[in-house]
Amino acid sequence: MTDVLSRRDLEFLLYEWLDVASLTSRKRFAEHSKATFDAVLELSADIAHKHFAPHNKKADANEPTMRPDGSVEMIDEVKTALDVYSAAGLMAGQFDEQVGGMQLPTTVSRAAMAWLQAANASTSSYPFLTVANANLIATYGSEQQIDDYVRPMLEGRYFGTMCLSEPQAGSSLADITTRAVRQGDGRYRLTGTKMWISAGDHDLTDNIVHLVLAKVPGGGPGVKGISLFIVPKFLPAGDDEKATRNDVTLTGLNHKMGFRGTTNTLLAFGDGTHTPDGGAGAVGFLVGEEHRGLNYMFHMMNEARIGVGFVATALGYVGYLKSVEYAKVRTQGRALGEKDATSPSVALIEHADVRRMLLAQKSYVEGALALGLYCSVLVDEHDSAESEAAASEATLLLDVLTPIAKSWPSQWCLEANDLAIQVHGGYGYTRDYDVEQHYRDNRLNPIHEGTHGVQGLDLLGRKVTMRDGAGLKLLGSRITATVERAESVGGDIKCHAADLMSVWSRVVDVTAQLWSGGDAAAALANSSIYLEATGHVVIAWMWLEQLLAADTKSGDFYDGKRQAARYFYVYELPKVGPQLDVLASMDRTTLDMNPDWF
Repeated sequence: MTDVLSRRDLEFLLYEWLDVASLTSRKRFAEHSKATFDAVLELSADIAHKHFAPHNKKADANEPTMRPDGSVEMIDEVKTALDVYSAAGLMAGQFDEQVGGMQLPTTVSRAAMAWLQAANASTSSYPFLTVANANLIATYGSEQQIDDYVRPMLEGRYFGTMCLSEPQAGSSLADITTRAVRQGDGRYRLTGTKMWISAGDHDLTDNIVHLVLAKVPGGGPGVKGISLFIVPKFLPAGDDEKATRNDVTLTGLNHKMGFRGTTNTLLAFGDGTHTPDGGAGAVGFLVGEEHRGLNYMFHMMNEARIGVGFVATALGYVGYLKSVEYAKVRTQGRALGEKDATSPSVALIEHADVRRMLLAQKSYVEGALALGLYCSVLVDEHDSAESEAAASEATLLLDVLTPIAKSWPSQWCLEANDLAIQVHGGYGYTRDYDVEQHYRDNRLNPIHEGTHGVQGLDLLGRKVTMRDGAGLKLLGSRITATVERAESVGGDIKCHAADLMSVWSRVVDVTAQLWSGGDAAAALANSSIYLEATGHVVIAWMWLEQLLAADTKSGDFYDGKRQAARYFYVYELPKVGPQLDVLASMDRTTLDMNPDWF
């Protein structure tokens, strides 16, 4: 079986570039060592190959169905794989020891999860959402809520979800209508409908912990009135009590083009199907304070956004590896310039255009993986910082990078999947080969957790302008520091550094120009282009960092790194110039287009 990720690349990124082993010198991670990190990664890879990958195609062909009684039926292999994962204790990796966690660096935990995401994106969704759910409750929940929900989730007995979207609202959370009314006992009763809820119902665990956004009467307009609630499928029971079914009802399953093994649900809260305590509405427990729900939920949303970037990267990566393998064994055609029609055909990889497609994939997936791991290190720097200033700086940089870390892999690792199909030729779009499924699975990620449009508005409208541009300046200082190190090396690295600095300076100038006119509509009209352009610059920075880590080292692996970086700087970075030209022109084509003209 082909590896679903490159262990050599992960080792390079984690140890030779990011020096994750040095985190063990910090108090939070002092109980760990490189050996424990390696053991976690090895275990995750083993579970991914033995328990997740084997049923990936079967889960895709046999998606969950809804039984007449409203329960969900799915293939047995999903639960078997998740039970193995839970029993290994990996769900608790990055959590504090006091709640049953292993206190691993987030960087190691996310690298470990990437194995599962590459092996089987749909089955990995269940622990992925559960970890993010538990993280939010552990941060903002009460001690009782942590005992009731976080600990069982880390043990794998409960799984978690996030319930934001509604059929009529989509990404516009200001327009949600789910309502929560406080009761005399301090609990709340919720009524409303939530749509597109991944892992929203199943029989994989004893309970499902829904984190639900709802509006409490008396709150402010729009998002100001939103609160956050824990709404479990089954209400907590005392030692001598039987768990009570909460009024959360599966009313339908959505059938997507990808991630088919993940239940994607339409849920009704408080429709009267179940009536806990004889009251009306689903019982919910307030997280934190009323009317601060969206602030709390952003903790999970931002974690999920980076996680979506990881799964997009993982899917692009596994497709890339399979297309390399195919290109090496499939023979077709003859070398350019070969005039003898009787000469033997050559492997696809001997053709320059095939190598171009493989190089493009390599530059996308290895650049995206570097960005995801870099963002994860920022989380670890925040969690283990010795000063408030250091923690604040890590958070600020992560805020700026999050929309890029979500959207860039979702766009360009999907392009890698497209190229993987192309390398396979006519076989690529048949179900006999895996690459067509990887493409379908990955096509969901440009929409998951906020579309490119949402991320572009976030980056240009909020992240680069907040605190008078402090985040953009910090990103610029990090890029400049890398460029200065590269300039002292000389050669190709110095040339790449000069190209990067030139384009980055232009990004800064165009950003200022966009906001100089005071016309927000015009400034944000092409924010998706801004997101893509800035993302390309950030990935170029990631490649320059990798080149510096590989400098003076010899061997095929390092030569491959250098060639992929060269490809990105020669073929990809120049794409940014025309995009910045469009942005600088303040073009109003989209704004001036009359809807009636379509």
